[in-house]
Amino acid sequence: MLGTDLVDHLRARHDVIAVDMDVDVTDAGAVVKCVGEVAPDAIIHCAAWTDVDGAEEREDDALRLNGDGTRIVATAAATADATFIYPSTDYVFDGQANRPYREDDVTAPLGAYGRTKLAGERAAREVHPTGTRVARTAWLYGASGPNFIDTMRRLGSEREKVSVVADQFGCPTWTRELAPALEALIEQPPGIYHTAAGGYTSWADLARRVFQRAQIDCEVESITTEEFGRPAPRPEFSALTSTVPGAPRLRAWEEAVDDYLRSTS
Repeated sequence: MLGTDLVDHLRARHDVIAVDMDVDVTDAGAVVKCVGEVAPDAIIHCAAWTDVDGAEEREDDALRLNGDGTRIVATAAATADATFIYPSTDYVFDGQANRPYREDDVTAPLGAYGRTKLAGERAAREVHPTGTRVARTAWLYGASGPNFIDTMRRLGSEREKVSVVADQFGCPTWTRELAPALEALIEQPPGIYHTAAGGYTSWADLARRVFQRAQIDCEVESITTEEFGRPAPRPEFSALTSTVPGAPRLRAWEEAVDDYLRSTS
């Protein structure tokens, strides 16, 4: 989902090599061969284990991809003297804050997904400290992959009422708007950046906006995370804010959601 929008955006202004499943990022030999053949100026590492509940049940597998795989790709980037962009997640935080998280706030992931992505952050910064830009983002949606907004549109057209979690808050971020922010990080100093949509909302209120803007007659019943009953713990409040001077900033989540709905209707 992110990779598709990213390649579409970058191809208008750069020579882009899109690497898919033909290169196993946990295979150091394959990664070194690929990077050596391409000799890139920058690598944006989108490969990740993103199944939050699956990670809770298979943390070793998730860590192999999110941690070990990231270390391997970042090491190859360092050898090639290439800028390394690593999309990470709001789930590196425990969700106990009373305001949006800043880049320098203490991390404390609640679940395996957050732990493995944080392991990737640390690995990349360890092996390529002068070239790594960590780009934490959140609640991604886009036209090229399954996502919450499209699921709500489908369920809303099939049902009179849907139950949606109302006690988790975050920043719904459109992959098409994240793409130029990741590109902009190439020219920024190494470090950690928060690249999520402006503002924050709950899953339930996001669903309500989708139904309102898409003119879908469906009631949203607010439920708790406990009532929803998923295997992996989620942070209650994981909104992100960007505080690094000169860093890219995305527009308000409401505007982006509205445009996404119009563009995919």
